[in-house]
Amino acid sequence: MDILANLLSILFLPLGTSLLIIALGKYRKQYSPLVAFLSSVVVLGLSFNLLKNLPESVHFSWEWLAFGDSRFYIGILLDNIGATMLAMVSIVALCIVTFSIGYMSDDAAKGRFFAGVAFFMFSMTGIILADNLIMIFLFWELVGFSSYLLIGHYFLKEEAKSASKKAFIVNRVGDFGFLIGIILTYWQFGTTDLGLLATKASLDPTLISSFIGFLLICGFIGKSAQFPLHVWLPDAMAGPTPVSALIHAATMVAAGIYLLIRIDFILTCEVLTFIAYSGTFVALFAGFCAFAQDDIKRILAYSTLSQLGYMAAILGMGYSGIALFHLITHAFFKALLFLGAGAVIHACHHEQSIFKMGGLIKKMPITAITFIIGTLALCGVYGFSGFYSKDAILIAANDFDSTLFYFLVFGALMTAGYMGRLIWIVFFGKANSKAASSAHEVKAVMSVPLIVLSLFAIFVGLNAYWPFGLGTSIVSDLDHLHHLSNYKEIHKWVLILGSLAWGMGLGVSLLFYGRGSSEDRLELKFPKVFAFLKGRLWIDEIYNVYVNTIQKPVAEFLSFADEVILRGIIVRGGAGLVGILGVGFRLLQVGKLNNYVLWFFVGLLLFWLYGIDLF
Repeated sequence: MDILANLLSILFLPLGTSLLIIALGKYRKQYSPLVAFLSSVVVLGLSFNLLKNLPESVHFSWEWLAFGDSRFYIGILLDNIGATMLAMVSIVALCIVTFSIGYMSDDAAKGRFFAGVAFFMFSMTGIILADNLIMIFLFWELVGFSSYLLIGHYFLKEEAKSASKKAFIVNRVGDFGFLIGIILTYWQFGTTDLGLLATKASLDPTLISSFIGFLLICGFIGKSAQFPLHVWLPDAMAGPTPVSALIHAATMVAAGIYLLIRIDFILTCEVLTFIAYSGTFVALFAGFCAFAQDDIKRILAYSTLSQLGYMAAILGMGYSGIALFHLITHAFFKALLFLGAGAVIHACHHEQSIFKMGGLIKKMPITAITFIIGTLALCGVYGFSGFYSKDAILIAANDFDSTLFYFLVFGALMTAGYMGRLIWIVFFGKANSKAASSAHEVKAVMSVPLIVLSLFAIFVGLNAYWPFGLGTSIVSDLDHLHHLSNYKEIHKWVLILGSLAWGMGLGVSLLFYGRGSSEDRLELKFPKVFAFLKGRLWIDEIYNVYVNTIQKPVAEFLSFADEVILRGIIVRGGAGLVGILGVGFRLLQVGKLNNYVLWFFVGLLLFWLYGIDLF
């Protein structure tokens, strides 16, 4: 199979899978898991066959639209960055689909679920392979649409409906800025092609604009749930747990970081500095919020926010390769953690409160061990994948700005603290509910993906051993760090502080929660602080006040102005004015004689007042 046919097959096979599942009709529930699984296997096989024979990069382009002298193209670009992402997405997607076969086995609408997952993967693959900003934006919106469907899978639940709408609307806010940025990019450069943009930006740096850069990163802020558009991500946990794994690991939130990696050459120093500092803030902010949550999925959601902050921070420091490195390692251990949480929730009869679990390591040893492996990788413990990427982030941060370095080290301490709290409460001590007492290990179709992902969570950080030459941009940035004049001293300092961070975090959490717990001991000591953090710093409430007191009245006024003034009077003219007056006069026709007499005398009074020149 030639390269183009292979690429098109990888792109469109998930779309065909989604359509086929829909076409199955009454057989949808019975055969959709098998169809989705086989499709994922084929996509993974095609991806690795492509990567094995891939030249340094491939690019195909076709004219799409023409307006006068303007030409718009659609195309496919696969270079080392895209190939690395494609490999990760293919592996994680197969693990999630396999796990879903067991997790969604009793769901009456699992056909709709698997069709949605397949469409989701089509959309994400489109973002990876797109060669220009317009195509990225089109697939970007398809990712948003498919996530809306998946988050709202349990649409009979008010929480799920609200969460899906919230995710859709909040992302549209960021996407609006992104769209304006794309339009201005075309206006400034005469193209949206990524290769041509890079060439023109290098030949004429004056074309690069901070204003356009800030507009473009609006898409990243929305999709990757950065402050202040982060509010949708914790609520997105209302969807099925495999959906949470998709959103947090392989797709959606990763798309924002991937976008920044693709366009970093047109981002000014001001924009990159903003990204570095805002990313550091998000890493700390999300860590504090995670401490006060009792929903296992919500804790992991804030963990994702925090790690996205790390990726953004290092990218803003100018190390896009290291950002990609942490994106890849994070994808595997975060998918592992979410699927592990899904296994726990499934075994505990859909209970999600960590304080109603406990003692599960005896009842679910495979899930517990793999979950602990994912936690150690997330905390950056030596020998696990997260160590290598987080170690690189801290070395680069130390070289960039010592203040940011210490903040990120403190973020690592918090990560170990809230993840240790989760581990000790969920898997150790005694069972705190009937659901936990009756829990048992999940079926092989769910435990095998956990084992596979745990192996990746251990070994994927060994970047030097990746096949097919993947991760060359990562190796380039790592080599740059190794050639720093004081690299050995910085690395030694990072190793010491990094080890202290995860050691203290896990150790202190062990002191408070090591024997398990049915209630939060820290919350009992600091109830007001915990209420503030559990309420997510009341940012959602601030948004609600803004919407109800400012946005809603303004929207109602604009609606009135549109209906009455623009369409009623200006567009329709005299006829519209008569119609509006007619609506008003119809309100007077109540069918009561005493009302008509009253208005008659009011009219007489007005004529009399007019006659005596009172007005």
